[in-house]
Amino acid sequence: MQTKHQIQQLLASAAVFPNKHFGQHFLIDLNLMRVLIDSARIRSDDIVLEVGCGTGSLTDGLAEQAGFCIAVEVDDTLAKIAQEQLADKGNVVVINIDILESKHKISSTVVNAIEKARSKRTRRLLLVANLPYNVASPVMLNLVTGPIVVDEMYVTVQKQVAERMTAKAGSGDYGTLSIFLSATGEVKVERILKPTVFWPQPQVESAMVSFVRGEEKVRQIRSMELFGEVINLFMGHRRKMLKACTKFAGGELVKVDNWPEVFERCSIDPTQRPEKLPPEDYIAIANLCREHK
Repeated sequence: MQTKHQIQQLLASAAVFPNKHFGQHFLIDLNLMRVLIDSARIRSDDIVLEVGCGTGSLTDGLAEQAGFCIAVEVDDTLAKIAQEQLADKGNVVVINIDILESKHKISSTVVNAIEKARSKRTRRLLLVANLPYNVASPVMLNLVTGPIVVDEMYVTVQKQVAERMTAKAGSGDYGTLSIFLSATGEVKVERILKPTVFWPQPQVESAMVSFVRGEEKVRQIRSMELFGEVINLFMGHRRKMLKACTKFAGGELVKVDNWPEVFERCSIDPTQRPEKLPPEDYIAIANLCREHK
């Protein structure tokens, strides 16, 4: 793992500076880096996905424990530095690409790398990363909804993102991310991180957050795609009454023509606001909509 001075030297030698466009803030506290790695309890046959590997500092620590590590870096120069720094690690591949092929899709190159690694290992797929601020939420959403899903996540994110991840129904931070995470597993803020543990220092605090997927919870959702459509329909109009939101239905939900019955069977008051509905109510609505289809 690399100190702040080492990272600065690596960037200076390449004549580059941290790129604000890519949300680059390097975690430089080696003790916290070790805490992040240790919290994941990585086993020798686990596959670890790291998004935003930078110069390969965290990757180096991950590779010590993981069976295989897939490190993704969009910045061409940083990816080259990481490849050079990790050249002696036989269980690491650095992929120079944007992790997101689109807002709702993980890069097919990364998916192929994960599937190839999975063909040789049967343990968990973990996301362990100091997530770039500009892609944190969509990356986590995609890795929860699939088709490629992680078993657990151990990440550092902006404190504001952490608050959205753990928000409860009725709070101002409650939204799509918190509904999906709560509906599919257990999410927890492990600790708050001061700006001083990063270089360059961000203007906000960050947080270390864990997520453990719960298969029993996931089995309650009969169609993840339809579940997502239901969340997007109602939370897209979060301050309207539920019954008023249904006129904006699109996709597969256009086929649902008995919304009053759906609400009644779910024991949900149709005059409620979507922001007040807990995740289990969204699951119940989605399952009934699938039944209707």
